[in-house]
Amino acid sequence: MPLLEVSELRKVYAGRAVVDGVSFAVERGEIFGVLGTNGAGKTTTVECLQGLRVPDSGTISVLGLDPARESAELRRRVGVQLQDARLPEKLRVREALTLFASFYPNPAEVDPLLARLGLDAHRDTAFGNLSGGLRQRLSIALALIGNPELAILDELTTGLDPHARVETWQLIEDVRAAGVTVVLVTHFMDEAHRLCDRVVVLDHGRAVAAGAPADLLADTGQPTLQEAFVALTSRS
Repeated sequence: MPLLEVSELRKVYAGRAVVDGVSFAVERGEIFGVLGTNGAGKTTTVECLQGLRVPDSGTISVLGLDPARESAELRRRVGVQLQDARLPEKLRVREALTLFASFYPNPAEVDPLLARLGLDAHRDTAFGNLSGGLRQRLSIALALIGNPELAILDELTTGLDPHARVETWQLIEDVRAAGVTVVLVTHFMDEAHRLCDRVVVLDHGRAVAAGAPADLLADTGQPTLQEAFVALTSRS
């Protein structure tokens, strides 16, 4: 049974379907990519997965739970890193993790998590003084502090320099290696090709393709996932 399953998801704003009949499933232990350009419906889709938005139609099961009706239980079992999430500028790294740990019944230990994500040397650094790469490390740490079964990471590497992006990719692979299933929302095709076991491609609110990156390359006859993405979205 899939860890996460979406069937015919639909969400309408101002008479326009921003998510229109999207279906996909995520298996336990994989890194699953939700791909698309800005406005494709990625963020609305994952907000429905988290129970932040209620679908107009369709069904969602996350860890056997309905996010719209069982959001409190879901929050205890799912870690989320939101796009452009910010903390108070003066809040220190360890203080942030300790605060977030207090929200969960069985949190991870703060100090080992700091060490695991390379933040130990920055434990007393204020959020406002962190580099972009360190902020993303902290975002991942905050998503993991509750010992989640599933982590949802939204546009994790946007704005990072190439070195910080590669470091963040390694962290995501380490998260999966620790037994956490990952849903990765991204518009970077190289990122999806490097990290994802399978992906769903969204375009104007619809799922236009799904499968392993290698399968999408074979289906389109393109040499890179970026070119395959262009070919797939031009069909829709």
